[in-house]
Amino acid sequence: MSRNPSEDEHPQPSADGIDRRGFLHCMAWAGTGLVWSFAGGVPVSYLYGATPPKQHAEDFSFVQISDSHIGFAKAANPDVTGTLQKAVDRIRAAATQPDFVIHTGDLSHNAKEAEFDTMDQVLKGANRQMYFVPGEHDTAADDGKMYLQRYGKGTAGNGWYSFNHKGVHFVGLSNVQQVDGIGKLGAEQLAWLKNDVGDLRGSTPIVVFAHIPLWAAYPEWGWATADSEQAMALLKGFGSVTVLNGHIHQVMQKVEGKVTFHTAMSTAFPQPAPGSAPSPGPMKVPAEKLQQVLGITDVNFVAGKHHLAVVDSPLAVASAVVR
Repeated sequence: MSRNPSEDEHPQPSADGIDRRGFLHCMAWAGTGLVWSFAGGVPVSYLYGATPPKQHAEDFSFVQISDSHIGFAKAANPDVTGTLQKAVDRIRAAATQPDFVIHTGDLSHNAKEAEFDTMDQVLKGANRQMYFVPGEHDTAADDGKMYLQRYGKGTAGNGWYSFNHKGVHFVGLSNVQQVDGIGKLGAEQLAWLKNDVGDLRGSTPIVVFAHIPLWAAYPEWGWATADSEQAMALLKGFGSVTVLNGHIHQVMQKVEGKVTFHTAMSTAFPQPAPGSAPSPGPMKVPAEKLQQVLGITDVNFVAGKHHLAVVDSPLAVASAVVR
């Protein structure tokens, strides 16, 4: 479990260091929304409220939400259910409805039945197919037994699985079994992944989603997965790989060859930018700013484009910014 700074602290996001370290780009500490869609397996996005790209029969979109922490009730956000509801409202109001929603973990804060009940009740309002992977808050209380009973039916191990949708292969991984403070997939899951993708064509677009970053976002705070390089080696032969994570409650992106890594905002509370505070944890911001630092992720995949268009789109009604 991460150590949390005092909620009376208000560390400011750092604008230094990250880009100059060379391998990652901190897209924003504020809430961001991207619409993930597929047309030819190459990603782009469009603004909420904007006219979406022309759709073809094989095109589709999906939404990622993360780190809802239902049951959290401290000063950083005393109403996490309310901000999750706003995220669901944004999904329902999208110009083009997504085919499904992916939640990348920490649905609950304490893995209690009542918290999962509340989560289910709110997400039901999105009226979309839901896919989940566990966060460490979903598994810490009982080794994930309740999470697996509710959300892990048909999965392997402690919650990993895959599915196909309109020619795209989705892989949900569980990396919340931690070693030395960072995530871990483990040998059994890696063997499963090798077998899962072994017969796929190299042209098949792959989307991998897990809770803890599958890249070294900031290992000093546990924002990494110990054996992620082994997982990525199994995917190096594919022409389009997108990796979606949560856990760090802010948007960061890394592009490495044909692989794009993207972490999502929380719907509950922000965390400080890497290295800008003594430790990670809930970051208190002025009440009027809270919905500007929470968000959801939607991304659009369209043939002929080669870079993600990252759109800052917080839960608060405000002008979006294309990065």
